[in-house]
Amino acid sequence: MCGIVGLFAKSPEVEQRLGAHLGAMLGQMADRGPDSAGIALYRDPAPAGSTKLSLFSEDPGEDWSALGDATVHASHAVVVLEGEDAEARLRAERPDLRIMSAGQRIEIFKEEGDPRGFVERFGLAAMSGSHGLGHTRMATESRVTTEGAHPFSTGLDLCLVHNGSLSNHNRLRRMLRREGIAFQTENDTEVAAGFLEWRLREGDTLQA
Repeated sequence: MCGIVGLFAKSPEVEQRLGAHLGAMLGQMADRGPDSAGIALYRDPAPAGSTKLSLFSEDPGEDWSALGDATVHASHAVVVLEGEDAEARLRAERPDLRIMSAGQRIEIFKEEGDPRGFVERFGLAAMSGSHGLGHTRMATESRVTTEGAHPFSTGLDLCLVHNGSLSNHNRLRRMLRREGIAFQTENDTEVAAGFLEWRLREGDTLQA
């Protein structure tokens, strides 16, 4: 049992308080998912030719300034790097960092622990945006870690949250690895995210 929230802002007033609204909604869903929480916000587009990356470090003393102009939120940071190959370059140069999302507008923050504490640590009340998704997790298929929290990136500016379990995730993971999809956790939802990433890469579309 998990909790899922989402909000699409239709006025400047709601855009300015999007993080506060989503944070309050996550708090209401804490009992449905007390193990971890996460949020994906769409805001502040990166300049043309650049890529926005949301990053996580297990090192509490991480020197984010080494990556340039970083906006730090607790254990995460958002950086904008030049080039459409920025994600691949960073993976090669800093394999110790986890890339939570990549794109023009998306920012993903997630962490294990009580959702209400997550809202406070990451300062959601001060965040704005056009729309966002949030998730509170009750772990069923894998252990509780920051990497195993939702949302999961499914490609540039795309993400997935999920309530339930996939019974065939081990078989799907093996198949997707043969297709070149990499995984960071044993979480079944990451497999669903990887499946979507693969199908989009192969030319499928989310359009109805």
